[in-house]
Amino acid sequence: QVLLVESGGGLVQAGGSLRLSCTASGRTFSSYVVGWFRQAPGKEREFVAAISRSGVSTSFADSVKGRFTVSRDNAKNTVYLQMNNLKPEDTAVYYCAAGSGAIWSEGQLYNYWGQGTQVTVSS
Repeated sequence: QVLLVESGGGLVQAGGSLRLSCTASGRTFSSYVVGWFRQAPGKEREFVAAISRSGVSTSFADSVKGRFTVSRDNAKNTVYLQMNNLKPEDTAVYYCAAGSGAIWSEGQLYNYWGQGTQVTVSS
């Protein structure tokens, strides 16, 4: 069992930055791919980014490429989502998830989810 807790959300002006953290309990965190997803009001949940077990490989949605980065520190059981040049359309609840699926953008393949953290970008 893995318990995930997100933190770092908040209110920021367009063009600003935030760093989200996803901290996990459990000794097997390094055996999971970790993904970030977001859901805006009235919209479907969408994939944002993911990072491999070792942290060597990453994947991003086209809408955030060049603005967001993802990293992990397995010794701290933590994955980070650095968000730069934020836009109002980035406003959403951001969730981290852990899983073992091969298709990182497919939310249904993740086994564990955090409770989410709100990110609001004002124009």
